[in-house]
Amino acid sequence: MIRLALALLSLLSLAHPLHSEPRYPQSTIRIVLGFSAGSAPDVAARILADQFAATWGKPVVIENMLGAGGNIAADHVAKSTPDGATLLMAGNAAIVINPSLYARLPYDPVRDLIPVAQVTVVPNILVLNRDVPAASVQELVDLARRSPGTLTFASAGAGTSTHLAGELFQTMAGIKLQHVPYRDSATLLNDLIAGRVTMFFGSIASVLPHVRDGSVRALAITSLRRSPAAPDVPTLDELGFRGFDATAWFGLMAPAGTPAAIVALLHEEAQKAVAAPAARQKFAALGMETVTRTPSEFGDQIRAEAPKWAELIRRVGIAPIQ
Repeated sequence: MIRLALALLSLLSLAHPLHSEPRYPQSTIRIVLGFSAGSAPDVAARILADQFAATWGKPVVIENMLGAGGNIAADHVAKSTPDGATLLMAGNAAIVINPSLYARLPYDPVRDLIPVAQVTVVPNILVLNRDVPAASVQELVDLARRSPGTLTFASAGAGTSTHLAGELFQTMAGIKLQHVPYRDSATLLNDLIAGRVTMFFGSIASVLPHVRDGSVRALAITSLRRSPAAPDVPTLDELGFRGFDATAWFGLMAPAGTPAAIVALLHEEAQKAVAAPAARQKFAALGMETVTRTPSEFGDQIRAEAPKWAELIRRVGIAPIQ
């Protein structure tokens, strides 16, 4: 009887801390992102917000904190209290590219942020002005070799996936292209259609409508496998550019120090959100593909990607942004 009483007391003492801990979440959840309203990551953040609000009955606020290629949003979350109330919808630019692109960052993506759930990947498509005399990637490469430095590739800005995809392409093809960065995607696409720039490694969501109406010509996709949104467009990998992978990804991250139990809860609900049929339909309409990596797998990808882009930035001599 004494042993039984001691065992019961032991169980009660173990259970007591669980009952004394406040339930998550205690307040409004904020999902911060360095992208504009209506963009692909904004759509992803709002899909997660709806799931979190339905599960926990707490308000979930989306904050579009623009500037510095996502650095402002990432820094804000990195310096927030690690209680699961402030989260980051991160893009690969701020996490694996900007540390090599900027001379100084006010945060360390690996030290100050922890992966929660990778949500989606968005491949880019290599598209040409329709008057360019190249019906295939090989013909484009041959044309560039005959006129080095005269063909241009547009991008959405230095260090973006659209820029680095073009740099990776010319490096692997052994050709010389002229980079033309833009700040406004509408102007970029208008110039591409008008022939003021030659090509663009554009987000599938932004260029696919122009491919379908014949305004531009699609030659290849930058992911390792074909996109369900454009199954007839081959990958650069299958066209001989082995291992070519230049996609944009977006995922949920939290400040370092966030309790593991909260990270696990957030990951579970994020996976439920992206698996819902309505969410998949929204993602597919934008050419976005859902992913189901665990926090550990998401972290492994971040650690694997960072050196790849650092080496490319060093090799092509992209000047650090001050």
